[in-house]
Amino acid sequence: MTTQFHVVVVGAGYAGVMTANRLLAEHPEVAVTVVNPRPVFVERVRLHQVAAGSGTATHELSDLLHPRATLHVGSAVRIEPHAVSLADGTVLRCDAVVYAVGSTSGSDTIPGAEKTFAVADLDSATALHDALLQADDHTSVVVIGGGLTGLETVTELAQSHPRHTLVLVGDPGAGFPANTQRYIRRRLDELGVEVLSGRRVTRVDDGSVALDDGAEIPATLVVRTAGFSVPDLARRSGLPVDEHGRLRVRDTLQAVDGTPIVGVGDSMPIVGVGDAVAVEGNDHLRMSCQAAMPLGSHGADTVWQLLQGREPAPLSLGFVSTCISLGRDRGVVQLSARDDTPSRWAVRGRLAAPVKEAVVRGTIHSMQQQARGRSLPTRRGPDTAAREKAHV
Repeated sequence: MTTQFHVVVVGAGYAGVMTANRLLAEHPEVAVTVVNPRPVFVERVRLHQVAAGSGTATHELSDLLHPRATLHVGSAVRIEPHAVSLADGTVLRCDAVVYAVGSTSGSDTIPGAEKTFAVADLDSATALHDALLQADDHTSVVVIGGGLTGLETVTELAQSHPRHTLVLVGDPGAGFPANTQRYIRRRLDELGVEVLSGRRVTRVDDGSVALDDGAEIPATLVVRTAGFSVPDLARRSGLPVDEHGRLRVRDTLQAVDGTPIVGVGDSMPIVGVGDAVAVEGNDHLRMSCQAAMPLGSHGADTVWQLLQGREPAPLSLGFVSTCISLGRDRGVVQLSARDDTPSRWAVRGRLAAPVKEAVVRGTIHSMQQQARGRSLPTRRGPDTAAREKAHV
């Protein structure tokens, strides 16, 4: 069948790949060009392993994208409803655009933040890995932030680099039930991680960090895990954005201005932490492939409805759990309500580690299967896929 429509997907993370594959597998009338700065897919959930040297996080996009997808390695500099302009001068004309640019390491107002490392993207995680290898024995490594990224990073580093001294500044497991918080604390103690809870870093100096209680602690390497920033592509393109620069989309994922631009990817309503899309009426879309992949799938359905001149269906999405690795052989699988509120039930310890690993591996396997036109959900309605839950 001759293609009738051309869709450009900007970004090849979990959501962007899912959108492209679903469109191509279900609609032979659609051609899709995927724009991404790299020819590889980056598993962001494994970047703490890249930093620690305990694993890799890249896969060739040719192995994950549908065979009919056209991959253009480059960067978008402007998005319009029917065109995407790239840094190399190429202009891709299209019938619809999918905005799936994700987020990156956040800017920080802490004085001296330029001296720190991060694990929010492949380059920053690799730079931290190189610095750890070059560091002397008993180097003091300070990790800022007790959230999921901070916990996974500090435990992975502590297990992989026992010759260094690890300090976590933050409140580990805040928001989880008391039993889970206690387990996380025990695990940090087992790994020899010093925890400075209830305190905040106010300044990063050469060889130390200052805390808000007036104390200074040694810090040869400092890792920030507490913030992400939104690319300014949507703002520069004149698209509707919120005060943080995130593309504003309706609950159908179509841009609020009614143009054929669809935003996909997870999103958090917390200032300084979030993806590049703000979904109206959804305040629980935690950054995870548990949100990104269903949103990518629903985004594909929305694109198809717009191409047909029909009104897209609203998103319906629920969470099931939060999976945390605490080193290679321990973890937590915290069950939750659909709105991501933690329940009292959790799997903790050795049993949780293989569950988390199986889920991460299964996500990639699922994407590989989708690239071959397999394992895509049977179409039962325009929002079927968005109701199906991923697991990370």
